[in-house]
Amino acid sequence: MRAADAAIVPTALPGLDPSWSRTVRVRDSEGVEHCWHLLDNGVRDPVGTLLCVHGNPTWSYLWRRLVAAAPPGWRVVAPDQLGMGFSDRPAGPRSLAQRVADLGDLTAALGVTGPVVTVGHDWGGVISLGWALAHRAQLRGVVLTNTAVAMPPGDLGPALIRLANAPGVRAAVTVGTPVFVRATTALSRPALPPGVRDAFAAPYRSPARRHAVGDFVADIPFAPDHPSRPVQEAIAEGVRTLDVPALLLWGPRDPVFGERYLTDLRRRLPQARLHRYEGASHLLPEDAPGYAGAVAQWVADLDAGHDTGHASVAARPAGDAGRRLWSALDRRADDATPAVVEVGGATVSWSRLARRVGDLAAGLAASGVRPGHRVALLVEPSADLTAAVYALWRAGAVVVVADKGLGLAGMRRALRSAAVDHVVGSARGLAAARLMGLPGTRVAAGHLTPAARRVLRAGHTLAGLEVLGRTSPAPAEPPVDTDCAVLFTSGATGPAKGVVYTHRQAAAQLDLVAATYRLADTDRLVAAFAPFAILGPGLGIGSAVPDVDVTAPGSLTATALADAVAAVDATVVFASPAALRRVAATAADLGDDRRAALGRVRLLMSAGAPVPAALLRGLREVLPHAAAHTPYGMTEALPVTDVSLAQIEAAGDGDGVCVGRPLPGVDVRVSPLSPAGAADGPLTDAPGTTGEVCVRAAHVKDRYDAVWVLERAASRDPGWHRTGDVGHLDAEGRLWVEGRLPHVVTTAAGPVTPVGVEQRVERVPGVTAAAAVGVGPAGAQVLVVVVVPADGAAAGRRPDRLRLAGTDLADAVRAAAGTEVAAVLLAGRLPVDVRHQSKVDRAEVARRAAALLAGARRP
Repeated sequence: MRAADAAIVPTALPGLDPSWSRTVRVRDSEGVEHCWHLLDNGVRDPVGTLLCVHGNPTWSYLWRRLVAAAPPGWRVVAPDQLGMGFSDRPAGPRSLAQRVADLGDLTAALGVTGPVVTVGHDWGGVISLGWALAHRAQLRGVVLTNTAVAMPPGDLGPALIRLANAPGVRAAVTVGTPVFVRATTALSRPALPPGVRDAFAAPYRSPARRHAVGDFVADIPFAPDHPSRPVQEAIAEGVRTLDVPALLLWGPRDPVFGERYLTDLRRRLPQARLHRYEGASHLLPEDAPGYAGAVAQWVADLDAGHDTGHASVAARPAGDAGRRLWSALDRRADDATPAVVEVGGATVSWSRLARRVGDLAAGLAASGVRPGHRVALLVEPSADLTAAVYALWRAGAVVVVADKGLGLAGMRRALRSAAVDHVVGSARGLAAARLMGLPGTRVAAGHLTPAARRVLRAGHTLAGLEVLGRTSPAPAEPPVDTDCAVLFTSGATGPAKGVVYTHRQAAAQLDLVAATYRLADTDRLVAAFAPFAILGPGLGIGSAVPDVDVTAPGSLTATALADAVAAVDATVVFASPAALRRVAATAADLGDDRRAALGRVRLLMSAGAPVPAALLRGLREVLPHAAAHTPYGMTEALPVTDVSLAQIEAAGDGDGVCVGRPLPGVDVRVSPLSPAGAADGPLTDAPGTTGEVCVRAAHVKDRYDAVWVLERAASRDPGWHRTGDVGHLDAEGRLWVEGRLPHVVTTAAGPVTPVGVEQRVERVPGVTAAAAVGVGPAGAQVLVVVVVPADGAAAGRRPDRLRLAGTDLADAVRAAAGTEVAAVLLAGRLPVDVRHQSKVDRAEVARRAAALLAGARRP
């Protein structure tokens, strides 16, 4: 390193082992010698090398966690690019072509021969890909985090960087002052620790050491005639030819490289696996520290020869390849009886629905909806929604559904993560799509005025597409193993996750439901549970949706349910526990005619959360001839088990909620909990063993969408899905659910599952509800029980606030809990999830309890 450029790497930077730091002298293609600084874990005779390339204005410090988490036998090399970090400051700027060549000169000098996995961030992404294209024989895979290789059509480049490149601005903010350096590390929320921000700024403490920061910005080829534009475009096109595994790790809150750049990368690397770290911004390696473990796991999978995507479904049972989601529509195409009834609105016959679905499918295909295109559905439950769903499936499109209960921000996050190509929406839905900034063409459901269509950017209407379809050819049927749906979870146990189903898996679900509950053409369904509101035609039975918001189940009254039942002469009702509680509470409002209609219902199903036996018994007054069943499952697999009220009563009390025996074709095992509460034991069906519930069946989801890390963990046992629930099987083969894995209380004496404790406490006189949570560090948590007293004494003006229980109640709770309880608190109500309004949010209860017990202001 020349004396004028010498810089000593600080030895006390957070997370950086000084032994990783080294320098090497390398001659470039013009024979000029440069001194490079790099991080290198120094593995001798490696099985492979991770070549990590930073962007601007960071340095190799960005990769310190990956160096620490290197897979066994793998070398990690993370250089400071020339002019950056603690590497040499060349006499002039380096172009993109030079930087790619410089990296090749360095790897040759280091003796890197492959296999190599490149890892790139920011503008280091395109440089790493340039190296990859020039070293195909050594390349084993590519990893990219928040970067871009091209500007999509109509894009002018990242706005923040264009601003930094503006005349009169670049020299001031990138070289003359540390604004650009400091602003980059200010993008993270929560803010990075001051020591980490200072570490990133350490190499750039003077204008002389920041020249390359400005040069880097100047070399970004915004204009078509920029000297680096041909090189950038060649790399961007070359990426399409890479046939190696790829992993994309993304921070969705990045104000620099937004969704359009991720979409472009996915199109160029269709084989890439993607994980979106919700909440992460531009500096993903800082905002999502777990990324290093994800890269290490992905590389280990490469070493083992495993598919680096979701687990193979070869070990799962296969559904009927001849069964299509619209098979019942075809079968009943000449049937004039009602297929879909809108309470207080339209009634659509089977024959009309079949014709409409066929015409819409052809119209959608003619308008540009292609097989595999993803279509966000923002339509209220209705005949329009039903027709649109089955038409999209028939056209080979993938429906994307997210509850409006997620709120606008949650829906935006979910639908943008799904990379939708089109939106079908009502007027309200299209207005929401505009607010959310969803991409793609718009199709309006229902009548819109020409002015409203222009404002909402609706290029088509369902009615217009139906007319177009009458003169257009029918689309080819999609293969059974292609995607048909991305269904987002409720977000009750973390950020909403997209769950992908194929046509085969969705059809297998319909077959299992029909067989389990002996559904026949003579049955009719009232679905007051959002996921089932559109499944009537697939099941081959007529259906109606009550005149309520199915995403607000607690709004369903007994009268509204009776009106829906009467409208379709229903024999089957499916409703959430929250809906049924409201029905039972309003039963006194029913007149004789409505009671008579409800008396013809033969089957009541309820799912989404545990259903108390007392509630099912109470509903006998409303549905006197209905056999009550509570299928157990989740968005990823429903149903898994089933149990009737009689079976619940026969099972009696136990440690958890009895959800019955696995259904035919469904296998259930548990992965035993370790003393630390981790579900890391081998799968077993041994009675009485508590662990994570694992499921295998033909109708289990195909994969999680855009969250590769989660999918890898959930499907690490080939063919099985890890549900995140904890429970045990009893000697009779019945499954008892004891809670969620993240809610297991990890005490010093071992793990405690919450549901059994809550059940025992809820039998204490004067207690209507309870939540058992852990407070304190993992492995040393104490059990805290929060109760809702029957007398409402804890409600007051702030029912969500907690306070200490009185001595008598606390003693009674401790006596009933069956395990040591550190504190008993009171609440006027417990927080619950949005979709089901039944699942207690134990994480929020734990947060409030911890704050109160720590002496903070009452939560």
